[in-house]
Amino acid sequence: MTVGNRLTDVSHAIEMGTRAAEARYGRAFGIVEGYGGHGIGRHMHMDPFLPNEGTPGRGPMLAAGSVLAIEPMLTLGTGRTRVLDDQWTVTTTDGSRAAHWEHTVAVTESGPRILTLN
Repeated sequence: MTVGNRLTDVSHAIEMGTRAAEARYGRAFGIVEGYGGHGIGRHMHMDPFLPNEGTPGRGPMLAAGSVLAIEPMLTLGTGRTRVLDDQWTVTTTDGSRAAHWEHTVAVTESGPRILTLN
């Protein structure tokens, strides 16, 4: 989340953080497929979509004033999901537990600024 980096640099950092957690805790984590973070501005959910994994160095450049909701979504099993009949509830296809959390972060000239602390 620094000026001049690209969107997928953030995606790659989430992925590498997940892999580091696997090594630290001795268990595999699935990264939920098809869901991720997004831009925030005058509306809650805006472009660009921010995948939770990917090759670095791709996508739009991060500019000062850009704000993203970073939303890692991990499972203790598969990353594949299905939406239930209520068209709202999402579950993993293997029934494994999942977790989702979010921080809103702004790109500034002096580095990233986390807007959701406390």
